[in-house]
Amino acid sequence: MATLISSVTRAVALMSAVATVAALSACTPRPDGPEPVAERFFLALAEGDTSSASEFADRPELARAALNEAWAGLQATGLDAQILSSKYAEDTGSIAYRYTWHLPKDRTWSYDGQLNMIRDDGRWQVRWSATDIHPRLGENQTFALRADDPPRASVHERSGTNVLVPGYRYHFALDAQQAGSALMPTARVVADVLRRFDNTLDAQRLAEQSSSIKGPLSLITLRKADHDEVVGALAALPGVVITPQPEMVPTDEDFAPTLINEIKKTVTDDLDGTPGWRVVTVNQNGADVDVLHEVRGDPAPSVSISLDRSVQEAAQNAVDITGKQAMIVVIRPSTGEILAVAQNEAADREGPIATMGLYPPGSTFKIVTAGAAIERDMATPNTLLGCPGRMDIGHRSVPNYGGFDLGTVPMSRAFASSCNTTFAELASRMPPRGLTQAAAQYGIGPDYRIAGLPTVSGSVPPTVNLTERTEDGFGQGKVVASPFGMALAAATVAAGHTPVPKLIDGRETEITGDRAQIPAEVVESLRPMMRLVVTNGTAEDLQGAGDVRGKTGEAEFAGGSHSWFTGYRGDMAFSALIVGGGSSEYAVRMLKGMLDALPPDFLA
Repeated sequence: MATLISSVTRAVALMSAVATVAALSACTPRPDGPEPVAERFFLALAEGDTSSASEFADRPELARAALNEAWAGLQATGLDAQILSSKYAEDTGSIAYRYTWHLPKDRTWSYDGQLNMIRDDGRWQVRWSATDIHPRLGENQTFALRADDPPRASVHERSGTNVLVPGYRYHFALDAQQAGSALMPTARVVADVLRRFDNTLDAQRLAEQSSSIKGPLSLITLRKADHDEVVGALAALPGVVITPQPEMVPTDEDFAPTLINEIKKTVTDDLDGTPGWRVVTVNQNGADVDVLHEVRGDPAPSVSISLDRSVQEAAQNAVDITGKQAMIVVIRPSTGEILAVAQNEAADREGPIATMGLYPPGSTFKIVTAGAAIERDMATPNTLLGCPGRMDIGHRSVPNYGGFDLGTVPMSRAFASSCNTTFAELASRMPPRGLTQAAAQYGIGPDYRIAGLPTVSGSVPPTVNLTERTEDGFGQGKVVASPFGMALAAATVAAGHTPVPKLIDGRETEITGDRAQIPAEVVESLRPMMRLVVTNGTAEDLQGAGDVRGKTGEAEFAGGSHSWFTGYRGDMAFSALIVGGGSSEYAVRMLKGMLDALPPDFLA
């Protein structure tokens, strides 16, 4: 056993034991007592030199085997041995000891016991028994170190219901050796039953592949619901191996599945807690007999995310009404909490496009253009501006939708009716970086590193090209934004500043890029303009849904247009997009479906 202990560990253990034994025996025991032999036994044992220690026992072979098993069973890295007291009469005696074992991961285990001594022909020896190692250790028993993992923590959403809990996935494999002569019949059933999950499965190929490798052939891993449907048909087949695999599993497979999977990858290491451990006695068959020492584990606290189940489900039901790619992002302006990220199945096939997909925002970007114009003293909500049906600016002829012409109207009316010509003309008079700087004030442009949520807010590049700047003014040109970015813009108007978006409690969001503050007077001007869009503008379908304020948008691209609505109600900001959805009225109706599913005073 001594060869298993490093020279450093042995030296440290030996010095500790020498110092302890010397200090406690400073009373100078009588030379004919058992203490000197006990000291030498403890010194050898503390070194891990079980061969030398066993030579002081009356049954050395038995002692050496028991001591080796103790060191191995504990996976010990060192031992301190102390003499607490001693006594003897005639040819028998006892030594009270204290052992302190040093175990893996900086654990220690201390206890007191008694070493029985006997004198034979004038020579003291350890009268060997299992209690010389521990007072509760029985004959033919030894130690074992057990780890006890605490229950994994769960993940819950804002209202308190769990979205991720400890559970299992089930791995299916085919073992040709176990199947034996039944391999081909088993392969046929396996292929037929599992083909609903993997349509490439072929019985002949499965049999050939499993026969050509050592060990089982991996087939598929299923969630519990799918496992429960097929286990009855497969579990009893020769050669089918089903292995439960611990994993965090969603409580609802339809609740923001893409986002919940990202959250799971982000927080997995935070859910395990601190493991507990035990020292147990085991018998000759390796079965546990008694618990000698136990340190309970420390479960990790549950993880809270900002998604709100009622908002997420309302948004999800709303986007599911269309077959085109559709998405809604909802942010709480006062805190920056992400309340919902909903995508329908068509959008899910493209990845997390609600937070990373970049699209021309169309007239929703007029929020930024109007804000920039107000801040630069180019106009106020009451300033009279032209809204002709078409306007030529540089080499670009800008039309209003359907060519409508309002003549000269206040900017608030041009905003509510979504006059492209008005905002194209305002943008044309701004400096090359005017809209770039303004967009950053509303959260569009900076990079947000949000734990568990990949995002891209958008891009508004500076330009000296008059045509591009003109087009940028009404959300075409080179301007692109994600629904996440536009929801952040609406949240900025609602809060008076750009909130720091966050998803997982305790995880800070890192932001890169300039974010200048918006003057209060700009925000105060935009809010009634955005309300006018709903009460007497392009989003009148939202009347009756509460105090909604926002901006519609229809962004053209080659072959079609995107349908947008961006706005807020109370302490809830949102952006809805239907890719290739056409008129903004469809995004408005989709957003209204979400709001109608929530209480009218929700986060008011």
